[in-house]
Amino acid sequence: MPEASRTRMTAGERGAQVLTAAIAAFAESGYAATRTDEIARRAGVSQPYVIRLFGSKQRLFLAAVAQVCDRIEEVFTDAAAGAGTGTALDALSEAYEQILAERTLLQVLLHAFAAAGDPEIGPVVRDRYGRIYRLVRELTGAPVADTRRFLSTGMLLTVLAALRVTGPDAIEAEWARDILTDLYEHGM
Repeated sequence: MPEASRTRMTAGERGAQVLTAAIAAFAESGYAATRTDEIARRAGVSQPYVIRLFGSKQRLFLAAVAQVCDRIEEVFTDAAAGAGTGTALDALSEAYEQILAERTLLQVLLHAFAAAGDPEIGPVVRDRYGRIYRLVRELTGAPVADTRRFLSTGMLLTVLAALRVTGPDAIEAEWARDILTDLYEHGM
């Protein structure tokens, strides 16, 4: 019986596989506690190969942050494209539910904020958050105050999701229910 032919992954495909594993690992453990050998194990490659692809854990973390921010920008851009005149900010608010459902995105983003004290990581994280801010303004035409409220509410929802007091696996917390009820009654 002939052996099934195996398709060899390209370096780009393998890099994407490592990056996906890194996002999951960084989402769980953060930058400081995540080890490259754990990422390698998850990706099914050797730890030296991870370093060969990305150069260092720090560069891998920054690649993970970039991919997360790219995904957030993509979700917002797609939502705004389908919105009518004057409703783009509402469309982005609804799209935030999709971002919340992709839990690892926001966990990596929270870990990126926590690691922003690092002199190499901080400038990148600040730049990417600034890009999201400018994108929201550009897509919606919203004034600074409305954009601030949108981002503030998004951060609140991100923290609630991280605390697991919202979402499909929510842990009951009366105070969180009060906040969420108010948010959904009065809008983001």
